[in-house]
Amino acid sequence: MGEAPVIYVENLKDRFSDGFNLRFKGFETSIDVGDKTFVIGSNNNDSISSIEVQIYDKSKVKWVIPTVLGTEPKRYKGHSAILLNEDRIMVITWGSTPDDCIWFLEVDTEYVKQQKKASGTEVVAWSKGVRGDAEKPVVISGPSGVGKGTLINMLMKEFPTMFGFSVSHTTRAPRSMEKNGVHYHFTERSIMEKDIKDGKFLEFASVHGNLYGTSTEAVEAVADSGKRCILDIDVQGAKSVRASSLDAVFIFISPPSVAKLEERLHLRGTETQEQIQKRLRNAKAEIEQGKSSGIFDHILCNDHLEKCYDDLKKLLGLDGTTSTNPKPSSKGINLPSKHAASKINNKILIKSETPGSGNPSKNSIVLDVSLLKGGAPSRTRGLNVYAVDPNPFSDSLNGIHKLS
Repeated sequence: MGEAPVIYVENLKDRFSDGFNLRFKGFETSIDVGDKTFVIGSNNNDSISSIEVQIYDKSKVKWVIPTVLGTEPKRYKGHSAILLNEDRIMVITWGSTPDDCIWFLEVDTEYVKQQKKASGTEVVAWSKGVRGDAEKPVVISGPSGVGKGTLINMLMKEFPTMFGFSVSHTTRAPRSMEKNGVHYHFTERSIMEKDIKDGKFLEFASVHGNLYGTSTEAVEAVADSGKRCILDIDVQGAKSVRASSLDAVFIFISPPSVAKLEERLHLRGTETQEQIQKRLRNAKAEIEQGKSSGIFDHILCNDHLEKCYDDLKKLLGLDGTTSTNPKPSSKGINLPSKHAASKINNKILIKSETPGSGNPSKNSIVLDVSLLKGGAPSRTRGLNVYAVDPNPFSDSLNGIHKLS
């Protein structure tokens, strides 16, 4: 495959026949995918904080404003855009921070296809690009009183730097001593409802008139910190997460019997008899779902706590060894504030330019996208980044030389 240049469009109106009334004032890029042209950019309206996306459908000769899912990149001074694999566009923002400069606009991935089918409208989805990989989040579920909280606390105590919890969102008001972003992300109901509609939540529920939920961003933030995220949620929540795009390990903790579970609930001494009976009714339904629904990858019986904990560690690859899965890189990508980008096979060459001259700098940066994983509405991980001598790229990648 030869070089695929980035397309910069100063005036999109010149590309189409008269009558479409285009009035773009900012910087836009245009990428053709099949019979559609995806226009990425933003105008000078200060009230618009993110990069906009519009679609020109050449087969229907009309413009479409798509539903945009995922966390959208903020507006910056400009950007480059380049097509990857006919299903997503890499967008490289100018003048952004090293941790916020690589984005992927999914236009025909499996996730986007599912969302289009569900909504009956045109859909695109944003995903932030991240260097390196991350371990799969762990979803642990089970009926009340089964001991899953104890098992999780044992994990956190033995491996304090390896695991972390996502911070849930809620629309209720904070209580005394509760801190926003620590105990919960406190938010307005209208905002959370919109985020749920936009596919930004893995699971949610209404409890006593307030919404509670786990956002994709909250789970990804744990992975970005280099830790493996643990989600302690009920069976219905696990079912919602399983139906989402999150690639996780699902573990159900089961009691040896309902009678044994009832005994444990009585021993806790924290509920009335009526509350215990209600929990037991719910537990019976959860146990049935946990064992027969296909939600969970693994089922552990908590008959003896220490044995169950040992089995849990084995499932997570922690039996006597540390985890060997790759961790995300803590480094961002230092890109020049203005650059040109081009694609050769699965590598993106980024050349910085001297303002006003158009001349590339001595060294350039390569983004290797051959091992990408994940995607919207979560992160796109697996980016490999290194500096190179740009000259060998003039013909092919055969002469590529990495710089120390």
